[in-house]
Amino acid sequence: MKYKLEKVDFLLNKITNKDNLFKGKYTIDPYQNCEFGCLYCDSSFDKTIKIRINAAEILKKEIKKIKRGTIIVGSVNDAYQKAEEKFKITRNLLEIIEENNFSCHILTKTDSVLRDFDIIKKINNCIVTLSITSLDPFISKTFEEKVPQPKIRFQTVKYLNAKGIKSGLAIIPIIPYLVENELEEIVKSAKDHNAQYILYKHLELKGDQKNWFINIINKFYPNLTEKFRELYRDNYFPKNEYILKIRNSMKTFCKKYNISNKI
Repeated sequence: MKYKLEKVDFLLNKITNKDNLFKGKYTIDPYQNCEFGCLYCDSSFDKTIKIRINAAEILKKEIKKIKRGTIIVGSVNDAYQKAEEKFKITRNLLEIIEENNFSCHILTKTDSVLRDFDIIKKINNCIVTLSITSLDPFISKTFEEKVPQPKIRFQTVKYLNAKGIKSGLAIIPIIPYLVENELEEIVKSAKDHNAQYILYKHLELKGDQKNWFINIINKFYPNLTEKFRELYRDNYFPKNEYILKIRNSMKTFCKKYNISNKI
């Protein structure tokens, strides 16, 4: 991975449609592209991480001009990828959010978020969501090799909730044919680790990402290749009947283990 320092003209993006999943009104991404390189994410294509070195300066100006609302931190690219250890841009942005009494929702795959607990605990209504793909070590290692193991993410959620920070899990994306059989186990484990909610969304394969991802499936799970082609034949999201099946399953499991399927 290469780092490229750049200055941006704006940072905050207003969410135009109602955000029913993450409950945000604005988004910010301290970095463009992501060095975690998860194989289901189109951010894995670009090997140059753009470091928005003037992000704090821009946010200080922009936050004075907007109405109150929750800011999603790391909406596209992980705010706690390895670059954050060096540049600390996410930490600086959280300080500005806290100073201006805004609420925020941090999305990440790593326990590195705990480094900033001293700031997070002071932010008004801060929420932290850790995403997970699978409990299976092989699946997790295959698709998100550079991300902390699932058990670490569960423990992070448990720690945050014990400290009074509302935290939950997100099965995003749900990779078809690979994790359906463990969805109940994931929900149960989320409950066992005191997650306040569990979110989920199907895998989307837009543009060239569809062929690229199906080639990955063909490499590791050749018996599923044709099933993937058929499931995504007509669109970048899976067939409606598959989405409905997953939705019904998750509602059933969340009800069974008494955990909310929304924030």
